[in-house]
Amino acid sequence: MRRARARGLAGAVLASALLLTGCAQSVDPIERLGKKAAEGVRPHRPALPTAYRHWGLTAPLPAPPHPAARTLALGTPPRVVDRVPTRDRVVFLTYDDGAGRDPRFADMVRELRLPVTLFLAAPGHGDPARLHRLGAGLQNGAPAGRRAEICGRQRHLTARLGTRPRLLRPLGGGYDPSALRAAADCGITALVLSRATLTPAGALTYTHGPHRLRPGDIVQIDSAPPLPDRTAAVLRGAQGEGLTPAHLEDYL
Repeated sequence: MRRARARGLAGAVLASALLLTGCAQSVDPIERLGKKAAEGVRPHRPALPTAYRHWGLTAPLPAPPHPAARTLALGTPPRVVDRVPTRDRVVFLTYDDGAGRDPRFADMVRELRLPVTLFLAAPGHGDPARLHRLGAGLQNGAPAGRRAEICGRQRHLTARLGTRPRLLRPLGGGYDPSALRAAADCGITALVLSRATLTPAGALTYTHGPHRLRPGDIVQIDSAPPLPDRTAAVLRGAQGEGLTPAHLEDYL
């Protein structure tokens, strides 16, 4: 009896020592996932095995390289980018608020584990929170030169969706030095334009040549329906160039 009590006491002392020295590791997967999220680590979630066929692709989407090969230093004033110079063979799919209004697009993002970024000009439209839960990045889509609107959008997204944007897509695409100063005042580190744009008519237009997707290109996809079909067309074009989508936030 005394031996059993002594063994129990010794075990309790050992467990306490392990906890105090940090040697005890949590076996709770939810806790580990929370720690990864806090550290900014995206947990790897493979796409459903045959989902690519359902969405009109001829092959699965390869996972982007991890960690990302970054080549840009961001700071003040914010950088203006329409592509990311990187050796990774990736492209970046970006959308406006309208993407949150299409439930089939949310299904596409979920099944393909598709990395996308939404630039929100009117956060009340659609359901961006659902896309965010599926891994989509949510960034600012305010007018570039209006400090009050940029900062107001920052506060709104932080309070409502729990994410504080670092990137801004200026409405209309225009900006000047005063716009960069206003963005910097609100915590923006980069103004994001696009190298290629998918128009409502389904044509992929380029700001300058060559007229094909290249590694690091930022693609702006208009949210006109049917959005999943239009996105699949861009993905097929990317696959034809040996490219795969990646999270823009991993590179900027």
